[in-house]
Amino acid sequence: MKIRPYQIEDEQGWVRCRVLSFLDTAYFDNVLKEKEIYENPAMELVAEEEGQIVGLIDIEYEIKERTVCSRGTGLGGMIWHIAVHPDFRREGIGTKLLNEAERIAKNKGLNRLEAWTRDDEWVNKWYVKNGFTKVESYLHVYIDGGNELKGTIKSEMPNLFPVQAFAHYVGEDVELVKKKFNRAHECVCYEKMLE
Repeated sequence: MKIRPYQIEDEQGWVRCRVLSFLDTAYFDNVLKEKEIYENPAMELVAEEEGQIVGLIDIEYEIKERTVCSRGTGLGGMIWHIAVHPDFRREGIGTKLLNEAERIAKNKGLNRLEAWTRDDEWVNKWYVKNGFTKVESYLHVYIDGGNELKGTIKSEMPNLFPVQAFAHYVGEDVELVKKKFNRAHECVCYEKMLE
C-alpha cells in the first residue's frame, strides 16, 4: 500500500472508496457523484493498493486566516474527507493518511487541523486516539414526512408541500429534538494543534 497525491485519473476510485466507506456510518446518504474541487489550496492524498484506491484524505487549507476553518488563530486546514474502504479497515490506513497530511501541513506553515464528523462512536474514538480534541457540536436533523414535519416546517409557496428537510439545531434543548425526530445526529467539531 502506498500513499501518494491524488491525480485526476483517481476520481472514479476516490468516489467509490468514499461511498463504500460511508455506507455503515451516520453519513450513509451523503453521496457524491464526483470529487469536490476546492476554492483554496488543498492537500489531496490517496492510499493505493494494487491499483485500487483504498483510502483518501482531502484537507483544504488557509492562506488567509479564517477563510476555511471555523475557529482558532493562525492558518489551519479543514479535513473535508477522510475515508478507508471497508475491506481495508483496521490496517492503519486512515492514520497513515493523516500522518502524511500532518507532515505536509506543517511544511506549509499550518498550526492546526479541524474536522467535523457525526456521532459514530468508532469514528469519534479514532479522532481522539489521533490527538484531536472535541471543541463544539450541534445537531444535524433530518425531518421526514408526516408528524415530524407537522408544526416544524410549512411552505409559504402555493402548491408546494415539503416532504423532507434537513436542518441544523444549535439550541440547548438537544434531548427534545432527539426525541421528536427519528434522525438527529450530533455533528462534532474536532481540532488538532500541530507542533
